[in-house]
Amino acid sequence: MKLKLTLAAALVATFALTACGSSDDSPVQVPPITVVTSPTALTTKDTVAGTGAEAVVGKKISVNYSGYLYDSSKPDNKGANFETSKAPVEFTLAKGELIEGWVQGIPGMKVGGKRTLSIPSSLAYGPSGRGAIPPNAGLVFDIELVAVK
Repeated sequence: MKLKLTLAAALVATFALTACGSSDDSPVQVPPITVVTSPTALTTKDTVAGTGAEAVVGKKISVNYSGYLYDSSKPDNKGANFETSKAPVEFTLAKGELIEGWVQGIPGMKVGGKRTLSIPSSLAYGPSGRGAIPPNAGLVFDIELVAVK
């Protein structure tokens, strides 16, 4: 008797599970992956703390840097590399001299320090882009402060 009840229960369960299946063989629709191409705000991350003179707006500074297109699908949001300095580059840390993301993101660094800046398009080249940088692209820079004069 127990065996008949067990077999009957198994048969009912099999029919129930079969009825739950779908005969629709159409592919499942998956929403597209969205890749963010620009951060929403300037972010800074010190990777090495410097010990020398501090960068301040209005001072001449010298840096080594690598620039990347912002790509949220890549490690550290670093997409294609568009430029790397081959030697230290010198400039005045001031509006009109640099993109606003650098003017806001570099002050406070000390010589010997390394910092990563994630810069929204609005603080970079905006809707016009520049060279290898497309319009409305966010940027990521690895910057090493070499000197403050």
